[in-house]
Amino acid sequence: MKKVYYLKTCSTCLRILKELNLPTDFILQDIKTEEITVKQLEEMKKLSGSFEALFSKRAKLYKEMDLKNQILKKADYKQYILEHYTFLSRPVILFNNHIFIGNSKKTIEQAKQVIHG
Repeated sequence: MKKVYYLKTCSTCLRILKELNLPTDFILQDIKTEEITVKQLEEMKKLSGSFEALFSKRAKLYKEMDLKNQILKKADYKQYILEHYTFLSRPVILFNNHIFIGNSKKTIEQAKQVIHG
């Protein structure tokens, strides 16, 4: 699978997409207009190893809901990501059996190397 979960209103996501120079067979899913399904999230979890790896602790709602002072279980991470798109660490890039989560320079460089050989 060749897919990117991103926000088209996020300048960082857009910059990364431009930088990656993705082949035309990639599917782009704006998670604000096309919500993540349970199946899609399960697929991402399978590749990443956990829902927590996909969860953004930098989301504004994370602070507003005071989640850092709560003990979150696996099911909680899944539920929050499905309830509100901002809890997904972005972008999430799927390429064959690889997953790249977030916008760190290291992650984006790894994605570039794997996608473009």
